[in-house]
Amino acid sequence: MANFYTDNKDLKFHLFHPQMDKLVRLKENNYSDKEKYDYAPLDFEDAMDSYEKVMEIVGEICGDIIAPNAEDVDHDGPTLVDNQVHYAKGTTQNYQALVDAGLIGLSLPRRFDGLNFSIVPYVMAAEIVSRADAGFANIWGLQDCAETIHEFGSEEIKNEFLPRFNLGATAAMDLTEPDAGSDLQAVQLKATFNENENQWYLNGVKRFITNGDADISLVLARSEEGTSDGRGLSLFVYDRNENRMSVRRIENKMGIKGSPTCELVFKNAPAKLVGDRRLGLIKYVMSLMNSARLGVGAQSVGIAEAAYREALKYAKEREQFGKAIIQYPAVFEMITKMKFKLDAIRTLLYETARFVDLYKSYNFIQEERKLENEERNDMKYYTKKADMFTPLLKLVASEYSNEIAYDSLQVHGGTGFMKDFPIERIYRDARITTIYEGTSQLQVVAAIRGVTSGAYMNYIREYEAAESKPAFDFIKRRLVVMTDQYEKAVGIVQREKDNELIDFHARRLVEMAGNIIMGYLLLNNANRDEDYKKSVNLFSQMARAENYQKYKYIENFDLKDLGLFKIG
Repeated sequence: MANFYTDNKDLKFHLFHPQMDKLVRLKENNYSDKEKYDYAPLDFEDAMDSYEKVMEIVGEICGDIIAPNAEDVDHDGPTLVDNQVHYAKGTTQNYQALVDAGLIGLSLPRRFDGLNFSIVPYVMAAEIVSRADAGFANIWGLQDCAETIHEFGSEEIKNEFLPRFNLGATAAMDLTEPDAGSDLQAVQLKATFNENENQWYLNGVKRFITNGDADISLVLARSEEGTSDGRGLSLFVYDRNENRMSVRRIENKMGIKGSPTCELVFKNAPAKLVGDRRLGLIKYVMSLMNSARLGVGAQSVGIAEAAYREALKYAKEREQFGKAIIQYPAVFEMITKMKFKLDAIRTLLYETARFVDLYKSYNFIQEERKLENEERNDMKYYTKKADMFTPLLKLVASEYSNEIAYDSLQVHGGTGFMKDFPIERIYRDARITTIYEGTSQLQVVAAIRGVTSGAYMNYIREYEAAESKPAFDFIKRRLVVMTDQYEKAVGIVQREKDNELIDFHARRLVEMAGNIIMGYLLLNNANRDEDYKKSVNLFSQMARAENYQKYKYIENFDLKDLGLFKIG
C-alpha cells in the first residue's frame, strides 16, 4: 500500500514547524471547542496528532486510489450529457473516497461539520492530492469556496450551504468571461434585483470555469447599472439545484483533463448576495483569488514532487552503455537541481501558508471579541506578509514546477514523450500552473509592490537577523552579498523615477528577492535539520549566479534602449 504522506519526510518536517503551536492555539481559540465536540482537540499535542492522522489518511487515499486512477481519468475525461457534466469513473471514485473520509470542508468550523483544521494541513493535503493527480486536485481544492462563504456570507447563507460540503457538495468560482479574463473589472454578467420577490437573478455567460457544473458556485456579477469597473461588481452564491444555468460545452484542454472546464449560460438564475454590494471584486474575490493562488502553489509543489520522483525512479532503472543513467553527471546534476528547487518552493509554500493561517485566525477571533493591541498589530503584520508572499509563491512555484517537469521528461528521453510513462501527463498538467489564477506576469505586477515599498527588503533583513549555526556561516555570507546586490539593483531602477523602467525590470527584481528569501528559508530548514544543508548550499549557489546575472543586466541597461522593446 502506497502512502503519499508517510513516504515523504519533508511533509512531516513542515507540519511540525515551531510556529505551529501559536498557529493552532489561535485557530482553536484556545481549544474552546473541547467542551462542545468530542472530537475537538484538548491541547496542542492532541491537535497535531489529529493533523498527522488525517494527513496519513489523505496520503493513503492518494497512494492507493487517486494516483492509480490518474491515467484513466486523463484518458476518459468528463463528458456532457443532457446539460450535466459527468466525471470520469475514476474521478467519482476519488471524490467519494475523500467524502467518506470526511475530507471535504476540511478547514470549516465544527458547527458546519468541518474539522476546523488550520490552513497548513489543508495546504499540505492539497499538495499530496496534486502529486497524485493535478487535475483532480482542482475539483477537491475548490472547497476554498466554502472558506469564502464562511468568511463573508450571512449566517443564513452559511447555515444553508456550508454543511453540504461535508456531505460531498462540489464547488466552483465563476469569475472569467469571454471578454473578462485577467481583467475581472470587465465582467458583464448581469445581476438584477426583483424587489417584489426579494430575489437576485443572474443573466450572462461565464467561460473557462473549472468544475463549472458544481453543486455550489460563487458568481461574480455586475449588480450596479451604469458602472463599468470593479466598484459595480458583487458576489453571489448559486445553487445548481435551481437548474437555471446551462453548460454550453466542456473545453478540450492540453492538461488537467480530468477537471471539467466549462462555458456556462445563466438565464434568470436565482442567486443570493454574499456580503455587501459593490465589494464582490474589491474585497471578496481578491480574498478568494489569494486562496486560489495559495492552492496553485500547493498544486505546483505536488506536481514537482511527482515529476522529481518519476525522474529519479527512471534514472535508477534505465541503463545505457552498461550502467544506470543516474551515474552520468549530466543526469544526476539535473535530478539534484530538481530536488533543491523542490525543497525551495515547498519551504516558501508553507511559510506563506503560516502567514495566511495567522491573519485569518485573528480575523475570526475579532468577530467574537475585541483584539488586544498586540494581537491587532500581529494581524496587520501577517496580513501584509501574506499579501506579499502569495504572488511570490504563485510565481516561483509554478515556474519551478514547469522547469522540474520539463527536466524530468528530458531524463526520460524519447520514452517520456510517449503516453507509456506518467511524466507525459505530469508535463502537460504542469503547464497550466503559470497561467490560471493570474499568469506569472500578473503575479509580478502584484509582487513588485513588495520591491518598491521595501517590504521584501524588510523581510529579508528579519531573516538575516535570525541566528544560525556557525557551520552555515558561509551560506549566510553568500545571502548577505546577494542582499546587498539586490538593494543596489533596486536603487539603480528607482533613482530614474521612471515607472516604465520599474515595470521593465520588475520580474528580475522580484525573482532576485524571491531567491534570497528562499535561500534564508532553506537555511532555517538546515538549522532545524542538517539534511537540508545540501539543498541550501546548492540552491544558494545557483541563486547567487542568477542574481548576479540579473544585477549586471540592470546595472548596464541603458534607459534609451527601453524603446527597443516596444512593438510597433
